[in-house]
Parts: sequence; structure tokens; C-alpha cells
Amino acid sequence: MVSATEPRLFCVPPPPEGDLEGQRVSSPDGAPPGPWTLETAYRYCERMATTHYENFPVASRFLPAHLRPNIMAIYAFARTADDFADEPRFETRRVDALDRWEQLLVAAYHKEVQHPVFLALRDTVRRHNIPIGPFKALLTAFRMDLTQKRYGTFAELRHYCKHSAHPVGQLVLYVHGHHEPELHRFSDEICAALQIANFLQDLSVDTPRGRCYLPEEDLVHFSVTREDLLAGRHTRAFKELMAFSVSRCRSMFLRGYPLIRRVEPGLSMELEATWRGGMAILQRIEDLDYEVLGFRPTLEKQDMLGIAARSIFSFGRRFLRGEV
Repeated sequence: MVSATEPRLFCVPPPPEGDLEGQRVSSPDGAPPGPWTLETAYRYCERMATTHYENFPVASRFLPAHLRPNIMAIYAFARTADDFADEPRFETRRVDALDRWEQLLVAAYHKEVQHPVFLALRDTVRRHNIPIGPFKALLTAFRMDLTQKRYGTFAELRHYCKHSAHPVGQLVLYVHGHHEPELHRFSDEICAALQIANFLQDLSVDTPRGRCYLPEEDLVHFSVTREDLLAGRHTRAFKELMAFSVSRCRSMFLRGYPLIRRVEPGLSMELEATWRGGMAILQRIEDLDYEVLGFRPTLEKQDMLGIAARSIFSFGRRFLRGEV
């Protein structure tokens, strides 16, 4: 039990059995059994965060050093769950893996769990008083991925983003002590925009798998058929659809931009780099004249360095103007 002087955990009902001491949930991701210490658990999460490609920096040097391990722990939780829903090696056990991952999550809110991700995550939750809701929302999104391959409307797609993208920004803000609803709304726009930019970037990967994150209403409006997508035909209608989709996504990034000016310097630079990374993907798609059905456009190392430099320069201008 947490004493009155220790960081508190949000109330999470115990599993129906109520016998947490007797429960032993096997690790669905194949992590070594340990024993793990808090230090080695955080190092495990750090390795995961630094060896996966992302469009945006994960716990970059812009963030205060004492918060980076916490962000990496959150990333490791989400990255592993995403692998359960997406990676071929989990093909026959996706639902079971996600169910066991959720059991470990709930257990971690009650006691120490001998798994590197959940040891680090429990410490993160205790330090920053993070509710379990955003973590469960992420798992809901990954379960949605298993059954829903298409979306009828953009509103349906945004509903998916409410579970898959919004929680990520909420968790980052919680780690930094921000609970203000207005800031969370700005964050929701940026995170949903990042998600949708990733969908546009991944058309060449998702389409052959039977997934389509271009809403059906948009396909109908622009007269683009699924056969066009599967055949990789960059028709005029497809390019008009992509131009519209990129423009709509860019407007979401712009609606969320005020968040960058409302938080502390380290987080501000991290968010700006993330924001610029998403905008750079949209620009890359435009530069390719929307011909993205044959390969996945990515950002190169020089692109990432340019994003970091522009983020620092932008922060410096705001600092000189007294806005920081």
C-alpha cells in the first residue's frame, strides 16, 4: 500500500479474483524473465525506444533528463502492444497477447510485476499520478485494428484516433504535470494529425494488407476505387484525393500548434520537433506528387537534423522575443 507521503496511484479496481499475489501472467512479448531491477527495466525500455524508426523523436535531448526514462517506458508499453496487433510473429495470438498485456497493466497498478516494461511503467505512473484510462484506450485501439479495416467517414476515423492517438499526447502531458483540458485539446489535434499523416505515408503498406484509412466517403467523392488503390494507379482523381487529405491533415497540425507555446521550454522544443516531423511527411508526400502507392516515403537522417535545427531556431526566436 502506498503511504501518505508517497505518490498515489489512481484507483483501479482489482481483477475479479482479487488475488493479485497468486496471479502469474506470462509475458506475451517474450521479454526475458529476469529478475529485473528498476534500473535494468528502464534500460530495456530505452533500447526499445532507440531502435525503432519513428517519424518523430522519442524522448529526445530536448526533454529534461529526469523525464526521458518515463517517456521511454510509456513508449515501450505502446510499441509492444502495437506489435501484438501488427507484427506477423503474433499472427495466431494477437487477442491473447493484448489480453495478457492488459492484465499486466492492471496488476502493475496494484503491485510490482516482474516484467521490464511494467516495472518502469509502474514507477512512471507513481511519480506522475497517471490514470490508467489512456493506457486502456490504446489497447482498445489495437483491438480495433484486429477487426476494423476500413472507415466509412472521417468522423469514424477521428473516433479511432481518439483511442489510438489522443492518449499518447495525454500521457506526455501528464508526465510533465499538465492536466489542463485546453492543452489536452491542442494535443489531441497534433496527435490525431500525426496518426493520419502516418496513414497517408503507409498507403503502400496498408493497402495490400486490406487496410484502408482513406474514408469511404472521400473515395466516393473523388471517384477513387479500391481497385485503383490495389493496382497502384496514381490517377488524377487519386492525386486530388491525396491533396485534399494532406491539406486536411495539415489544418489539424495548425490547430494544435498553440500547445507548443503554452508549455515549458524542453517540452516545447520536443513538441515542435514532433510537429515539424509530421508536417515534413506531408511535404514529402506533396513533393512526390502524391505517388505513394508503390513505396513508403520516409524522412532521412538529414531531414531529422534539419527538423531539430529549425526547432531550436524557432525556440531561440521566441526566447529573444520574451515569449518563453
